[in-house]
Amino acid sequence: MSLIDNEWIGLNIGNSRLHWVSFKNDQIQEKSDTPHIVENSVISLSRQLPNFVNQQISFDYQSDAGLTIDAELWIASVVPEQFYYWRELPNVHCIDLEQIPLRRLYPTLGVDRALALWGAIQRYGSPALVIDCGTAMTFTGANQQHELVGGAIVPGVRLQFQALGQHTAALPTLEQVEALPNRWARETKGAIESGILNTLLAGIRNFIEDWNWQFGESTIVLTGGDANLMDSLLGCDRIQLDLDLVFWGMRSIRAIQRS
Repeated sequence: MSLIDNEWIGLNIGNSRLHWVSFKNDQIQEKSDTPHIVENSVISLSRQLPNFVNQQISFDYQSDAGLTIDAELWIASVVPEQFYYWRELPNVHCIDLEQIPLRRLYPTLGVDRALALWGAIQRYGSPALVIDCGTAMTFTGANQQHELVGGAIVPGVRLQFQALGQHTAALPTLEQVEALPNRWARETKGAIESGILNTLLAGIRNFIEDWNWQFGESTIVLTGGDANLMDSLLGCDRIQLDLDLVFWGMRSIRAIQRS
């Protein structure tokens, strides 16, 4: 299947999953998440992106000319060993920090954080604060001059639940939370949910309050796997919810590279 210039695939390799989108005419057409690649496995992207990929890709050995994604593939990765599997495929473009037109970035900043921040600026304007509710919850902000102000990192919702379950003798591992429990819980499950969620929500509100004090009313965007949950619990109309910030940033970088 031969694709024209305005059709391409974006891959954001996160800490827990592979996040895929297909673009056509600069708009997202299809989205999908798949597990990390395991050696000697086969991934069938035709199921996730049926209009863009029509064959399986095998990882039982590195690179084979007959096993390709028939499109430009733009990748951002925070897991180097996962990028390894894609590096030899044709039409692959790896985005790194040096390609993102933000100023004052530091070398160990995650490329996903920088891309999401750049995507927020492109989509909603600056100054911008991005709160990524993923495996790690991150706060990343830039000023009007597109300079990185800085940020913070804390274990995300699910990671905190998993940590209590895995590293204590009697506490269960919780998988799914849909609503905020009573603050003063009278049973263990509710106590875990209350402690983690209320603490995270208080932290988010504190960061937002400080951001507003410094920059006034500006762009604030929630993104990441638990963004819908945190958005519903925060209940703040001034906060944008956008799960595609990394890909808006990726779209901008691709346009710059091709101009």
